[in-house]
Amino acid sequence: MIPELSFHEISQLGIVLTASLAILLIAYVTAISAKDLVRLLISLELMFGAVFLSIIPLFTISVTAAYTVAVLVIFTSSSELLVLITAIILLDRRKRGIQIEKVAVGGDSL
Repeated sequence: MIPELSFHEISQLGIVLTASLAILLIAYVTAISAKDLVRLLISLELMFGAVFLSIIPLFTISVTAAYTVAVLVIFTSSSELLVLITAIILLDRRKRGIQIEKVAVGGDSL
């Protein structure tokens, strides 16, 4: 059963979703313009932060669905963070730097 929301509650949810969208757009622009892997990692974490922020309004509609999505996002975010940190460490050891120019296109050539 979906609860009835007042206009004030809907406008507050709109503000939260708008802030989430703004953070997501900033993260996309940062990811596109990143010159090294650390900035890319920061932008990806901003993307996950925006997703976490967008989950908040879901709690007013369906708590069970919100918890399910939150757990999935938490596991995905932590896995992504571990993989990216490992990739940065391995790239730094192999290429002696973390600039994007040092990464081969497609990652196939050594």
